[in-house]
Amino acid sequence: MNIIMALLSGLLFGLGLIVSGMTNPAKVLGFLDLAGDWDPSLAFVMGGAVLVGSLGFALGARRRRTLLGEAMRLPTATRIDRRLVLGSLTFGAGWGMAGYCPGPALASLAQGGGKPLLFSVSMLAGMAVFEVVERVRNGTANRAG
Repeated sequence: MNIIMALLSGLLFGLGLIVSGMTNPAKVLGFLDLAGDWDPSLAFVMGGAVLVGSLGFALGARRRRTLLGEAMRLPTATRIDRRLVLGSLTFGAGWGMAGYCPGPALASLAQGGGKPLLFSVSMLAGMAVFEVVERVRNGTANRAG
């Protein structure tokens, strides 16, 4: 049942990205172009997402179990450290250069085209490099798992 709910949630998220136009890199880049022809529509999409997410976290904080009966596991990290800041800057730079972030890029794959495919392959390669670096950093490079 968890897999089905994850699939349905992902489909709903992807559909929302497509309907809101957020799979169009020109729309995203228009939002980031503060000095030019600024497009504020992404701000409204983000605001809606923050509102829905805030409500979800507020409701989730009151529960011990998910609607599917699993243990509730909410994030506990609150520290803003160097890794978080550098990761955020890297994410933002990639978003600004490509006009995609992970969700819209994956949703854009369904629409075809080379740019979302190139972005997605690059994103997966970056994730793989991160995993290798983390394993080496934590001394688990030669362990199974």
